[in-house]
Amino acid sequence: MISSLRGQVQHVGLDHAVVEVGGVGFAVQMTPSTLATLRRGEEASLATTLVVREDSLTLFGFADAEARELFGLLQTVSGIGPRIALATLAVLEPDKLRHALAEGNITVLTQVPGIGKKGAERLIIELRDKVGALPAPATPAHSQTRDHVVEALLGLGFPAKAAEATVDGVLADNPDQSTSAVLRRALATLGRK
Repeated sequence: MISSLRGQVQHVGLDHAVVEVGGVGFAVQMTPSTLATLRRGEEASLATTLVVREDSLTLFGFADAEARELFGLLQTVSGIGPRIALATLAVLEPDKLRHALAEGNITVLTQVPGIGKKGAERLIIELRDKVGALPAPATPAHSQTRDHVVEALLGLGFPAKAAEATVDGVLADNPDQSTSAVLRRALATLGRK
């Protein structure tokens, strides 16, 4: 499937943009916030997913892989198709969506057009535990360090949630530490527990 596109933006519409890659213009459906980052004539890089239906092939584009993963995850819920999943990401930023699902916040979820109270409850029941499995957002300055240290801790047999929480705590104290320093402090913290 088509998992990413990089090319020149030919057209920006209300709900889609046309990105030319190798002489072929791809119409890509996007949220308004993603469309707002594109400029006609400039190069764009998008995380994408192709939705195949009997009567259509529709390409959806996202600013990053996290939004693409949430888009796919939303569609695993009965009654949520690609249009409602995209509308959800248009109304709720990925962080806000994660928190609403984790906390069971029906009020926030029902702000999305097409999701009523029962739909919001179904989303919470089916996705509450799954949103924790997606990588947690990190600031760009230390995201690579965080990823490396968490991966190392997982390799040593520590549970994912404990590893992520510990590394986040260590980086919150001092975000400019080296990877080895973060690993040492995380191991010391986990060793005490």
